[in-house]
Amino acid sequence: MAEGPGAQPGFGRPVPPPQTGWERLRELWQRDERQRFPEETVNLFKAAFTAGLVGWLYGGLPAFVSARKAFIERSHGELFQNRADAVQSAHRAGLRSFIRYGWRWSWRVATFATIFNMVSTGLSVYRDKTTISNFAAAGGFTGALFRMHLGLQGLAGGFMFGTAFGIPAGGLLIALHGLAGETLQEKRTRERRELYEQKLAEWQSRLNVTEVLGQTENNAQGGLKMD
Repeated sequence: MAEGPGAQPGFGRPVPPPQTGWERLRELWQRDERQRFPEETVNLFKAAFTAGLVGWLYGGLPAFVSARKAFIERSHGELFQNRADAVQSAHRAGLRSFIRYGWRWSWRVATFATIFNMVSTGLSVYRDKTTISNFAAAGGFTGALFRMHLGLQGLAGGFMFGTAFGIPAGGLLIALHGLAGETLQEKRTRERRELYEQKLAEWQSRLNVTEVLGQTENNAQGGLKMD
């Protein structure tokens, strides 16, 4: 049955799951019927936040301890109102270093993790499979991107470092997915198929009801004409 301009939304045949790599990539940034992003996209944001937090702690905590220690060593000859004032001054010096160096590490680690995850996720979605090569390529690309300002030698070094990072990181993620019984891509493919089959069954059921009602109406009209 062809849909007219006044056809009700959702009455048409359900759209089948994405079949090509580009269609699956576009789906990453599209909300579903419940206005939710795909799990892969949500994981990108979660990973970026976690990486930023880890980077801040990694850079900030040592800087806090070092700055506090340096302040105490420099201030032996200074006069403070009381012990609490001295402790607060040392903490303020440490806090300034915590914020300064924590931010330096935070945005770098978050950016590296975000680019790495976007490339590896994009490759997995496009190819519709999760392999070590996806993570190796993502690591090499991200490492080269971060070191490209150092010239060809820096580019090559960054590529090698990124690849060396991507292989074990990818192996760990694949192992974790193996413990769960299926990779994220396999789970996504299964959910797409199940949702499509459910929508198709509902559409066929509504179509059968519509055809029965139409046939009943035609029979009723035919009976009236005979009378």
